[in-house]
Amino acid sequence: MDTRQKAIQINMDSSKYGTFTEIGAGQEVARWFFAVGGASGTIAKTMSAYDMVVSDAIYGPCERYVSKQRLQAMLDREFNLLVERLDVKRGETTKFFAFANTVAAKSFSRKEDAHGWLGLQFQMEPRGPVSQVIIHVRLLDPENIQEQEALGILGVNLIHSAIYHHTNPDKIIDSLLDSLSSDRAEIDMIEFSGCAFESIDNRVMALQLVQKGLSKATMFLANGEVVQPADVLYKKCILVERGSFRPVTHVTVDMLECATSMFVQEPKVQSEEVLVIMEMTLKNLLDNGKIDYQDFLDRVDILASLGKIVLISNYAEYHRLAAYFFRYTKKMIGIVMGVPTLKEVFDEKYYSDLDGGILESFGRLFKNDLKLYVYPLLNKQTGALITSDNLLVTPKLRHLFSYLVENRLIESIRGFTEEYLPIFSREVLLKIQKNDPSWENMVPESVCKIIKERKLFSHKSQG
Repeated sequence: MDTRQKAIQINMDSSKYGTFTEIGAGQEVARWFFAVGGASGTIAKTMSAYDMVVSDAIYGPCERYVSKQRLQAMLDREFNLLVERLDVKRGETTKFFAFANTVAAKSFSRKEDAHGWLGLQFQMEPRGPVSQVIIHVRLLDPENIQEQEALGILGVNLIHSAIYHHTNPDKIIDSLLDSLSSDRAEIDMIEFSGCAFESIDNRVMALQLVQKGLSKATMFLANGEVVQPADVLYKKCILVERGSFRPVTHVTVDMLECATSMFVQEPKVQSEEVLVIMEMTLKNLLDNGKIDYQDFLDRVDILASLGKIVLISNYAEYHRLAAYFFRYTKKMIGIVMGVPTLKEVFDEKYYSDLDGGILESFGRLFKNDLKLYVYPLLNKQTGALITSDNLLVTPKLRHLFSYLVENRLIESIRGFTEEYLPIFSREVLLKIQKNDPSWENMVPESVCKIIKERKLFSHKSQG
């Protein structure tokens, strides 16, 4: 169904009735329902409280007007007001809903990236409990009029999919960019709540945003709350460790702790707020081309037990991940990796899609304040310790490598725990699956506990 057909279907459905409250970028969502005809069967009220004083008087003060906090206040007030005013008259036969958005679009005075929050509260049955869907969108069109158009289409998609497909949240995600594309809008956060979505884990839904191409990255906190990445990353110093975390080992933690102790002593980081992130790419989640959602949640729960923020991204190359962070901060960024990964970073085959090859990649990677912190590798055959200081790269890249090391853009991690060096996560995983108890000494105590309690990672051997 196209946008017009969706709006008509809702207008012709006499059991649905609601309000539209839009701040910023016009009233583009409500306009669709007026334009297709029959809006009197759907719309109880439309409103735009553009003036900040007026908005505060209606919804209460808040720090930012384009925020989840403001959107939630709009949804709560408008839905409650709708029920209060119309329940006696039509509550017995009507499923009420309230749609709201608050958006910062391009304008004569505002040239920054456009973005906004959209949400819907709705009933599945007359006088039933309320369920809710909230999304955050980045509007990517170059002109304001195009952003308005995209916002209108997105709003109709959200309302239609939530009302008619709330039993299938996957379908809601699949429908959000109908008649649009990821070149025009990016959905980097989605949150389901209420009785319609009691069985839904928002972390899986966030993963699907990336998996299905609606976003390049999504983020959630240790408590499982899905968050808009910009809210968390904005103007922060960032230290990130990429991995599969299957499972988290002593090396995983030692690598991060040692890098953190070095990072916080950097002159440009001292006295700044530091954000530590564990990042997984879709590549790290794929198994035979598919993602096992339970396996994904198992890994996330382990990271949560360590109090870590998790970022899921579709950035295979590090320069693309760096560019993502540069979007939100100009502060220093640290990337933690092991020697094997550093060796891959210097493999030219990964940059064949760039006109400038590996030089262009490194130009993008190090264009701002970014440093690689490299954990050593113990060669089991020879007992030799390989670090970023003695790593051998291909001869034609040797001078480039030396330049980066000498300028401290690549730095060996100091203070590591030598007894952890023989630990490799793939070997730990095999030991778990073979019920070899020696793995228990290779992971942190809290990780060991959660793996044993839930029998994680060993289900294949027990199946």
